[in-house]
Amino acid sequence: MKPAYLTTESIQKFIQSALLEDIGPGDYSSLASIPAGKTGKAKLLIKDDGILAGVELAEEIFKAVDPRLEVEFFKKDGDPVKVGDIGLTVSGPSASILSAERLVLNCMQRMSAIATKTHRLSQLISHTKAKLMDTRKTTPNFRLMEKWAVLIGGGVNHRFALYDMVMLKDNHVDFAGGIRSAIERTRSYLSDHSLNLKIEIETRNLDEVRQVLEVGGVDYIMLDNMDYDTMREAVRMIDGKYSTEASGGITEETLAKVAECGVDYISMGALTHSVSSLDISLKAI
Repeated sequence: MKPAYLTTESIQKFIQSALLEDIGPGDYSSLASIPAGKTGKAKLLIKDDGILAGVELAEEIFKAVDPRLEVEFFKKDGDPVKVGDIGLTVSGPSASILSAERLVLNCMQRMSAIATKTHRLSQLISHTKAKLMDTRKTTPNFRLMEKWAVLIGGGVNHRFALYDMVMLKDNHVDFAGGIRSAIERTRSYLSDHSLNLKIEIETRNLDEVRQVLEVGGVDYIMLDNMDYDTMREAVRMIDGKYSTEASGGITEETLAKVAECGVDYISMGALTHSVSSLDISLKAI
């Protein structure tokens, strides 16, 4: 089942915006050089090992460029791939294949990189109950695809944007006048505006965890930039009353130790903001 943000409308809106940016009034290189009516076929060649993502999106892009394009799949989203594999073939009007090529590759290369990293890091914590989760540290106008890629790689999506969940971070707490004020004002606001949203609050030390437990009324407690001993004690104090999320400065080297502290989720901005694209190309056959 797809998440709420992955609607037909949202995907098509992204594709049309991206095609407008890339093609504009016309792909003049293809229109000028390819004879009218010329047809052809191309293969999606995998040139890196990893987890493939963006296959379903690629079909939507090809069809948006030209409904006459026919796509045959040899791999699906989430499949492991290795150098030399063929992900799909596309056949039809040659100019249309070339017009769709760059958008398909840009999306699949980045999405596959994110899925690959998410999968690899998830394996490091598979011996614990912790789930790897993304953040809002995404590329502007490409968040839809980046969060989709995290799911494909076996991770969990955090909130999609500022409107589908409340997260009271340190600055919210400080500007609101403290933890109690931040939580109580938030609950009042949600009630007054008939908003049914989950609430997460960030804590920086054990005293703030105690304050949250005294006030209550939240769904998640974030444990931010805590050392292992402090985090373990925070998890003990919370005792399953609320879901816990570890965040802040977590690296591949420290990930397993953080998970072993007993948290439910670990969020890492690096899943989306620090990846190198998987090498994939589209070659005529």
